[in-house]
This record gives sequence, structure tokens and C-alpha cells, in this order.
Amino acid sequence: MRQHIIDRRLAGKNKSIGNRERFLRRYKDQVREAVQRAINGRSIRDIEKGEDIAIPKRDLSEPVFGHGQGGTREVVHPGNKEYVKGDRIEKPQGGQGQGSGSGQASDSGEGEDDFVFSLSKEEFMQVFFEDLALPNLVRTALAEVPEWKSHRAGYSSDGTPNNLHVVRSMRGALGRRIALGASSRREIQELEERLAALRAETEDGDDALVHKHAAEIEEIEAKLVHLYGRMKGIPFLDPIDLRFRSRVKVPVPTTKAVMFCVMDVSGSMDEQRKELSKRFFILLYLFLTRHYDKIELVFIRHHTQAQEVTEDEFFHATETGGTVVSSALVLLDEIIQARYPTSEWNLYVAQASDGDNWHHDSSRCREIIEQKILPLVRYYAYVQVAQTEQNLWDEYLALAEQHKQFAMRKVLDASQIYPVFRELFKKEGVDA
Repeated sequence: MRQHIIDRRLAGKNKSIGNRERFLRRYKDQVREAVQRAINGRSIRDIEKGEDIAIPKRDLSEPVFGHGQGGTREVVHPGNKEYVKGDRIEKPQGGQGQGSGSGQASDSGEGEDDFVFSLSKEEFMQVFFEDLALPNLVRTALAEVPEWKSHRAGYSSDGTPNNLHVVRSMRGALGRRIALGASSRREIQELEERLAALRAETEDGDDALVHKHAAEIEEIEAKLVHLYGRMKGIPFLDPIDLRFRSRVKVPVPTTKAVMFCVMDVSGSMDEQRKELSKRFFILLYLFLTRHYDKIELVFIRHHTQAQEVTEDEFFHATETGGTVVSSALVLLDEIIQARYPTSEWNLYVAQASDGDNWHHDSSRCREIIEQKILPLVRYYAYVQVAQTEQNLWDEYLALAEQHKQFAMRKVLDASQIYPVFRELFKKEGVDA
């Protein structure tokens, strides 16, 4: 027998959730294009919002069946007050029909050509991130490969000897022996009381009385021997008494992540370059919020010296002087070791710089990242906000060729942030 399940849950304004999801799937390409147009026209700070998107009405058209001209038909039009079935209706005279409007085109830019569809915040972000995935997320996502933790789950009747619970087993054995021997002990007590009474009656030496109770005494003694044998036959410890500690594995979601934002604030980093860096950091943060429940941000700025600062100081403070990138990397490693063990946190690093660095320091940067930082982090993304390739770019380029979790790109204009971001974090097997 075939069964049909109808989902009657209601969304906003009494619209069916099933119809809404079906609409998004059917017009996926149009919705994606509309989302991209909306992204290009809004600030990255406002990216995590819903959007009203317009889909051309011609894209929503569906094939319909209609009656052709000619033929014999019987039609009763509803709502008329003049005709009944069998009346003949004169054919209307030919001519140009007129619409209900004035015939003037609207100059307000609005009309019936577009269908306006409101995407919620979640739907908007889902479309925006649908072809992205966190690097190495397969190892940390609960739905795919969860981490497991062993928890106690009471006791079971089978298990390994090292999990045997002696106290529980002996308690079960004692209860079993008491339950199985209860009737025998009660009968033994009754027979012993009867036997004591009979022997008391025959102590005076009356031969007639002794002869009278001799057969009963013998029968009672035989029963007692049998009952004591039954009691001894109850095993002290039976396999059904054994109880083993039971432990089950339950998934533990990896829901904590920390994002390190490292940025050069030396004199060569002007406001435009800082703004490009800031936008990339914000976009990466929004991306991480879709995969982790708790995200901490650590801001490290550097020139010749590195310092952990607040977000406001990170984006708005100005410095002068040269650049020593390794100072920020050393501080980054110290913070990881002191506060963020890799057994509890997923670590991500985003570094932005114009590529300028003290010449003899670049090789040290590569050494610190390769030996100390990369073994601990899930992903390291470096964005250069300048065209000129200096010695730091060359050293990082060697790292990118050897390590999958290290990526580097150039961003020279705000319009390049989205393509670069998608290229850095694209799914395996999906073209950017």
C-alpha cells in the first residue's frame, strides 16, 4: 500500500515550507545571480542579512494547455444574469481590445515584469556559501567524521575480563542464591522444628511412643538430607551473575575555533590597504561562523614589534617605521601555546601585508611558519594587498608549494576580494 506524507508546516505569512524549498531549487540559477548582484552592491559589513531579489517574470513562465480556435463547445460562464444553457451568444465584433489601464508606460521603474522574492538571512548566506567549504572540515564536522568520547553506560552481562565489576557480580550472585534457596530454607526450618518436637516426645523412653514416631523421624531426616543437598547444589557464582562495566562512544562536536588576524600596520600600509585587509578578515569571520558555534578572535598588529590589541586598535591605530614580520609570528606561536591547545580548538590564521619586510627576516618567517605554526593550524591564508613581489612573497610561495593548508593570493581592489576568497576556500573538485 502506497503512503503519502504531506508536510503542512507553515512558514512566514502561511507559506508552505515545501513550496518555498521547491521554488529555491527550481530557480536556483536565477536566485544565485540575484544574490551575486546584491553582494556587489552592498558593504561587506552588511553581508549577513536577507535580501529582496527580483526575478524576471519571463523566467517564471510555465507551459499551459489552452483550447484552440474552432470546434463545437458548450460553455456556461459563471456569474451571468442574462443567459441560461441553450441560449445563443452573438460573436463579438472584431477590433482592437483595450486594457484596463491608461496605456501609458510607467516611469517609476516598477511594474509586473519582475517577481520580487524575499530571501531570509539564512537562505541568503546559504546561496552565497553554497560552493565553499572549510579546508579540512571533513575531519572536524560532526555530521561527517565526529570526534568520539567514551562515556559510562551502566552495566552489561557480557564484556572483557578487565571490565568485570566484582562488587556488582557478587551482589547479583548473592541475590540469586537467596532467591533460589528461599523455599528450601523455609521447608528445612519447618522440618527441623517438627523433628525437634518428635525427639522431645520420645526422650522419656516410652517404647510405644518411640515406635510410633520412628518412621516419621526417619522420613524427615531423609528429606532434610535431600534439601541440604539441593542447597549445596546452588552454584556460588554463575555466569549470569557476572556484570561488566559498559562504555559507549558518543560524538563530541568540534565547535570551537579561534581566528588569528595578523596585519602589518607600518608606514607602508596606507588606509586603502588596511581597508582591503579588514574586508578580507570580516569575510573570513563570517565564513567561520557557519561552521562553529563559538569563535574567538585574536588581533595581532605589527611593524618592527608585534602586539596583541583590541579590534578597534587593530583597524584604526596608525604606526610609522619599518616592518619585521617575524615578531608577529613569534607572538602568534606564544599565544597558541599559552591559551589555545589544538586538542580543544581549531586554529585559523589570516595574515595581510603589503609584502614589505626587512630583507634578512623573511627566511626566518618561513622557518617559524613551517616548523611551529603550520603543524598546529587548520588553515593559514596570506593576502598581499600590493602588486610588487618582494622577498617575503618568494619565501611564502615556497611554503604554499609544500603545504596544502597554506594559501596566498593578491588583492589589489575591493572587487577582487570575493573571487580571491572563493579561490582560497573552494570545495575540492569545484572550479572557482
